[in-house]
Amino acid sequence: MRLVHFYYFCLLIQTDSMKRYLLYIATTLLLGGSVYAQSNKVYHPMIHTLQTIVNDDWLHDDVITLGTDDWVSISFDHFSHDYHRFIYKIVHCNADWTPSDLFEVDYMNGFNGQPIEDYENSLNTTMLYTHYYFDLPNDEVQFKASGNYRVEIYLDEDDTSLSSPVAIACFRIVEPRMALQATITSNTDIDTNLSHQQVSFTVGYNTGEVVDPSTEIKPYIYQNSRTDNCVALVKPTYSTSGRLEYTHNKALIFPAGNEYRRFEIVNVHYATQGVDNIRFFAPYYHATLYPDAPRRNYSYDEDHDGRYLIRYNLADDSAIEADYLFVHFRLNMPYCTGGNFYLSGEFSYNNFTPAYQATYNEADQAYEATLMLKQGAYDFLYLWVPDGTTVGQTAPAEGNFYEAENEYQVYIYHRPFGGRYDRLVATQQVKFAQE
Repeated sequence: MRLVHFYYFCLLIQTDSMKRYLLYIATTLLLGGSVYAQSNKVYHPMIHTLQTIVNDDWLHDDVITLGTDDWVSISFDHFSHDYHRFIYKIVHCNADWTPSDLFEVDYMNGFNGQPIEDYENSLNTTMLYTHYYFDLPNDEVQFKASGNYRVEIYLDEDDTSLSSPVAIACFRIVEPRMALQATITSNTDIDTNLSHQQVSFTVGYNTGEVVDPSTEIKPYIYQNSRTDNCVALVKPTYSTSGRLEYTHNKALIFPAGNEYRRFEIVNVHYATQGVDNIRFFAPYYHATLYPDAPRRNYSYDEDHDGRYLIRYNLADDSAIEADYLFVHFRLNMPYCTGGNFYLSGEFSYNNFTPAYQATYNEADQAYEATLMLKQGAYDFLYLWVPDGTTVGQTAPAEGNFYEAENEYQVYIYHRPFGGRYDRLVATQQVKFAQE
């Protein structure tokens, strides 16, 4: 039995003591990785749909501006109608997401370890859950420093439960102090208008604030917010007084991939985009997507670069009225040796964990995966991760085509000589568009 199926089986066990034991085993098997990773992470099988949304805009990147009215909303579902006391702790991090040397008083006003006081039970859903949510900053917490922030969520049940977080939400705060201009082109130093895209950017800075720009200024570049192929600490190609140029740098060439595949499960009574059928097998709904195949050509689509939107089209409040469905994925292709396929997108927190791994069905000659997902609209890719590596490859299932309208995020950090933390001083989100 696949591990992901195993932990859903655990949820159906009726004996409380057996359920707790099986959930402990499932958690140990399914969830791992460093707590210092950049992306959101969930470490408890009863918690789902952890989201960080800036200014109520699901298409916004995870950045708010220091000293403004910007806010980030953090929410998740716990599979129970029983109240559980959750608390959150805010940790300031360096550019690489390790904790900074700042004390709490240096980066925030207020007290850490605040309880999550806003929650609502789901309404008329087959999967019973409680939706927890809070905003930052708020009346109890205000921020004083830019940089990366990790919000650790703890289940406050006893003294030992506070030793490890059950989930981690990540976001950034920028204080615009430098000028950033980024561009994307398919005219790369590898090929021209074939399978890659190249990022170029310039950084303008105040020479009175920066002594050694090559060491003080730290760029981080992401493609569609993916963390596996992030490019960090690349050195400038040219440097003049008050200006750094990052051009014709092979480290900034990305495989272009393809547009994200899409599906919608916005109603349980009929199939919508990308869905072959929806059926009810007590006690839950199951959505079977149309079978996928490796893509040998560019497939234009109005995708959302890996994001997802929670939505039930008949709900007044999708956050608590949207149901959960078992969603069945299938990729028809011969078996590949030397690695594994993973479902990738914001819904998987861009992590390659067993819960999102596709397994091969020899009889049907297809890779298959089943996930429990909340109603909404989803983008996803099949990424191939070779054994012994941590970077997903688009070529085997999605192909690489220069036309893909990828979104790139460029973050510029600055740590002056003797500084105690990495300031986030410039950000830009730029989308490749064909000329």
